[in-house]
Amino acid sequence: MTEISQSVTELIDQLGKLPGIGRKTAERLAYHLLRVHETEAFALSDAIRSVRENVRYCDTCYNLAEGELCNICMDPRRDTSLICIVEQPRDLIALEQAGVFHGLYHVLLGRIAPLEGIGPDQLTIDALVERVRAGNFSEVIMATNPNVEGDGTALFISNQLAEYPVALTRLARGVTSGSVLEFTNKEILADALSGRQKL
Repeated sequence: MTEISQSVTELIDQLGKLPGIGRKTAERLAYHLLRVHETEAFALSDAIRSVRENVRYCDTCYNLAEGELCNICMDPRRDTSLICIVEQPRDLIALEQAGVFHGLYHVLLGRIAPLEGIGPDQLTIDALVERVRAGNFSEVIMATNPNVEGDGTALFISNQLAEYPVALTRLARGVTSGSVLEFTNKEILADALSGRQKL
């Protein structure tokens, strides 16, 4: 394959390093950037530079922030008796978009995954335990992903927090409203049965 130019090849290579972007998609994005007005292309590069220079982790909850604290930690309307534990900032965003939780968060920045060499000391678990110890939380909600690593992480954290006077809860799982049982996968059905509630 003949290289069109070194700059275009470099752009395609860099775009191809992004998660979920294959070679063909990287090529389409590169050619799109060549076709748009230069102000649009430069706006993208400026946004990337701004994010890298200005965004950091919140000193309290490890959510994304542009100062010492994130918008959620600075919001006086939040319920400071509830804290929801998530793996990544994108999980926090998903919960916020649901619009039903008004407490605080703690972002672990990952999950315990021994096969990948990720242990508890590489996450923000120590900071979480200190927050619970020093705070006045009545409930800690485990919102780690419903998989082996997420469940293992939630169990580890539950053991770390067992001595503190807080209710430890987990997000409900199971069959979604409007679904048909015969088409529901067995893992979801198993979760629904084990987490069944009284009528």
